Amino acid sequence: MTNDRLGEVLDATYECLTRYGVRRTTVEDIAAAAGMSRTAVYQYVRSKDDAFRRLAVRLHERALVLSREASVGDDPDRERPMGERIRGVLEAKMNLVVALAGDSPHTAELLDQKARLFGDICHQFSQDIHGLLVDLFDAAPVRGVTPVEAADICMALVIGLEGANHPAPLLSAGIGALLEAWNVVPRSGGLLAEAACAG
Repeated sequence: MTNDRLGEVLDATYECLTRYGVRRTTVEDIAAAAGMSRTAVYQYVRSKDDAFRRLAVRLHERALVLSREASVGDDPDRERPMGERIRGVLEAKMNLVVALAGDSPHTAELLDQKARLFGDICHQFSQDIHGLLVDLFDAAPVRGVTPVEAADICMALVIGLEGANHPAPLLSAGIGALLEAWNVVPRSGGLLAEAACAG
């Protein structure tokens, strides 16, 4: 029950964020949106800042779960191609950006790595996504770049497109071009992913 009520508080916090932004939102606003008293809200969060941090953690953790699921595949009877796994990890990150950017100009605050409240959460999320990509490229190496460098390139692609008007289709095209150029295949029986232009 406590988790359900906390979820209601965080849902209300998000609603207030879309309306007012972080700075203008008050605990009273959150309480009104949640249909609770101010005192009741304080049973689940310590402050307005705590509510927003918990909200940011929840949203980023959900996206990270989807990224992790994409990195391993979700069908035990079918080995998911490495390219699909890489694409799934990157799309999960982009989907979080698209969802937040589309709800309100204020919700993008939750993605700001320089923000006082959320910076560390956003940074850790990016590091976790990067780590998933490194593991994938370690299993399917790309000739000419290390797994870390390949992950860096993929992250740069996503981050570079986050401000585009319609980033999802652009990301899909960009990932497709990268994977085709790199000819990504899993390391199995000595196979390596090689750049198509390596000759």
